[in-house]
Amino acid sequence: MEWGYLMIAGLFEVLGVAMITKFNRKRGVLQLILLISAFSLSFLFLSLAMSVLPMAISYAVWTGIGAAGGVVIGMLFYNEPKQWQRLFFLSMIIFASVGLKLVT
Repeated sequence: MEWGYLMIAGLFEVLGVAMITKFNRKRGVLQLILLISAFSLSFLFLSLAMSVLPMAISYAVWTGIGAAGGVVIGMLFYNEPKQWQRLFFLSMIIFASVGLKLVT
């Protein structure tokens, strides 16, 4: 269950990062509420995961999901470059997170 909490925390982290971009483009109360809510839920689920999983593993996977998700959201929705180098390093982040899961 803790790994599920960690995945949910990572998804809310990605949503929070996306909401930062939305908030910077259109500063409104709704965008701010969604931004704060996404990061709050991310921290809540991260803390639930860390009640069992080691801090180092939890934090590394959580930030990996956030970083990889941020790159993907940027490429899909904000017209950021889709160079093979970016995809290569993105895959390294994903493989490292999966590797940490396999050895824990």
